[in-house]
Amino acid sequence: MTGIVVRAGLLVAAWVAGVMAGSAPAAEARKQADVVIYGATSAGVAAAVQVSRMGHSMILIEPGQHVGGLTSGGLGFTDSGDKRAIGGISREFYQRIRKHYDNSSAWTQERPQNYPRYRPADDAMWTFEPKVAEQVFRQMLTEARVELLQGERLNRSAGVTVADNQIQQIVMESGLVLAGQQFIDATYEGDLMAAAKVKYTIGREANSVYGETLNGNQVRANTHNHRFLKPVDPFRVPGDRSSGLLPGIEDAGAGIEGSGDHRVQAYCFRMCMSKSPA
Repeated sequence: MTGIVVRAGLLVAAWVAGVMAGSAPAAEARKQADVVIYGATSAGVAAAVQVSRMGHSMILIEPGQHVGGLTSGGLGFTDSGDKRAIGGISREFYQRIRKHYDNSSAWTQERPQNYPRYRPADDAMWTFEPKVAEQVFRQMLTEARVELLQGERLNRSAGVTVADNQIQQIVMESGLVLAGQQFIDATYEGDLMAAAKVKYTIGREANSVYGETLNGNQVRANTHNHRFLKPVDPFRVPGDRSSGLLPGIEDAGAGIEGSGDHRVQAYCFRMCMSKSPA
């Protein structure tokens, strides 16, 4: 659970709601907190809970209607290696997951003794249903008394006020203004950082940039490890090369080993499948 913190100074100018000609002044849509977090991913939830536990006021903003990001969006199998390395709020989340499945009522399709990844002797559980993950995240936010605003998206073109290299306030597309001492961008896209003119790069770096060996284009690895198991026709009309390639498919080849690019990582849907007709 990682996030990026952008420090901000004290608010030095109040926001004034616009006044339409011939009408009464509009109600001021403005909130203020010690810390404003944009993005209720697992990183955003963890940051919000920790900030609140430390006694600071905070607001957690989520552009969508769900909390937990990938963790509650279908990625219910945790790639974590040695579990001893996981601690803090992250481990607390997985401990709460196990506590949920300690309850017999949680098992509606199978028995816990038949599921090898449920181990009563462990203090945590690392696989889970997405709905359970979101339920746990929301419980943690409620217990920490976190103010959660959902359906609020940053105005990326003119929604960030910066003075002396510090964010003063941000504005949502709805017109809501949020001021804070510190801002955390916990989204996957980093829109708040970009709008605040924080330096960033797109794509992967070539091995030559920092003298590394595992960056850049991995032609050999992709050739052997990322092959389709079934034939996939790339043409607009199956079997007809003259019809052209489907959107997103290029014919430039795999590229040069270790070279960089300016591509954006592909997004996909994670679907939870069931053998139960119900």
